[in-house]
Formats: sequence, structure tokens, C-alpha cells
Amino acid sequence: MLLVRTQIGLSDVHGIGLFANQFIPKGTITWQYHPDFDTAYKEGDMSIMSDAAKEQFLKYAYYDKDLDLYILCSDDQRFINHDSEYPNIISTPRQDVAAHDILPNQELLCNYNCYDDTYFIRVGMPHLANSVVDLKQSAEIYSDRISEVFA
Repeated sequence: MLLVRTQIGLSDVHGIGLFANQFIPKGTITWQYHPDFDTAYKEGDMSIMSDAAKEQFLKYAYYDKDLDLYILCSDDQRFINHDSEYPNIISTPRQDVAAHDILPNQELLCNYNCYDDTYFIRVGMPHLANSVVDLKQSAEIYSDRISEVFA
């Protein structure tokens, strides 16, 4: 569930993006998984979906390994775009935090590989997926960044 005011708009990164509709200070929790708001699906739940619905679902859902569930955000969080080099949002499977101050109208960007290392493989873009080694390295880098955010 989004915890800050946002809006969707045309993205320079990819298609539609999620943009700040307010000033977001560094360290602000911008999104948090809420089981009564966001929808969770088991792998088998996709068997009842049409091919078109499944394609859309896999595009916007993420896989939470700890919960063993696919999570579909019920708000515009599903439009957050990926940036592996300069994300302004630090993401985990159940929470996003502003890595630095985010200005109004600035696009929110996160590294999908930090919370779902299967996403790019599922949507047919394996060249963007991090290996397990890279994911562990990313976790160490982001762990340091998270410490900096709350310093």
C-alpha cells in the first residue's frame, strides 16, 4: 500500500511510471505490503487465468519467496519502474524506502532484482536478471545504503 502521494505519468524509463506528488524526505517508507490491501496469489491460482490475464498479472505482480506468493499491488505501486544503477527507492519484498530526498514530479525507481530475482526471467528479459552472486552483492550494497538512509 502506497504511503505517500503519487501519480502515474509517461516515463522516460519505460512506458508508464510512478511519480512523487509531494516532497518525500530521505528515509520515508513509501510503500508497505499489507495483506488486507494488496492481493496475494499462489502459483496454482494462475491456472484459472486466461493467457492474456496471466501475461498482465506476471507483468505487474512480484514473487515473494518468503511468503511463497505472488503479490499484486492494489494501487499505482505496480507502475514503479526498474533502475539497477541509480534507484531512488530501496526495495525489499515488503517495504520500500526513499534512498534520498525525492522531489515532486520525480519518478520513483527501484531495482526489481532486490526483491524479486525471478521477475525478468518470467517476463522474457533474462539479460536484466541478476545472478544469485550479483543479488547477494546487491544486498550488501543496499544494506549499506539503508544504513546511510537512516543515519
